[in-house]
Amino acid sequence: MSDTAKKPEGLDLLRVPFPASQISKLPKQMRRGDQDKGKCARGSAYSADGYYCGGRHARSIHLDYVGHAAITDRLLDADPGWTWEPVAFGQDGLPALDADGGLWIRLTVCGVTRLGYGDAQGKTGGDAMKERIGDALRNAAMRFGAALDLWHKGDLHSGENEPPPEPPDAALVDLKRQVWETAKASGVESADHLAHDFASRMDGLVLADASADELAAYLALLQHEASLREAS
Repeated sequence: MSDTAKKPEGLDLLRVPFPASQISKLPKQMRRGDQDKGKCARGSAYSADGYYCGGRHARSIHLDYVGHAAITDRLLDADPGWTWEPVAFGQDGLPALDADGGLWIRLTVCGVTRLGYGDAQGKTGGDAMKERIGDALRNAAMRFGAALDLWHKGDLHSGENEPPPEPPDAALVDLKRQVWETAKASGVESADHLAHDFASRMDGLVLADASADELAAYLALLQHEASLREAS
């Protein structure tokens, strides 16, 4: 009798985690409509999580995601006969979009059908429809469990018995308050401006991840500059 475990197949195969080689990073900007865009590189303020993708975008966090090609490959492995179709068609016979420009689809795998939704992520023209289709397939495949661990930022099946997180260090909170108040007094106008100023002065360090010693060093620099301005 073989000790080899039976390999997942069919719908069970869709629940298998994707290898790291098939996982990419997708920047998701922090504020809707933010037009302040630049290269996401070390020392810039365009990364909010310390990952620098090299692309050009507004201040963003970088989410793990599986692309259209990897999802299609997994669907084919699970069911070579899988299909998808738009939920509705327009009078021209083409897939109908909703009022927000999104596309609803039905994805059928192993005889089971589930809905998915995709949008164009700000793209236009022919690339927009391709983006909608790819996004809708990823969304619908998630309903079957594909890459579900990436859609959910935490672990779906742990943490229930973990102790609650410790409250933030009061001294660190007060230090951050002093940094913000001193920076505002020196002309810093926003949190993004502050993060950029901190990174430029502190050798590319990320403000959100700064230690108490790093914040204290930055605060001392701001206070020194303030004293020079007062003396002049």
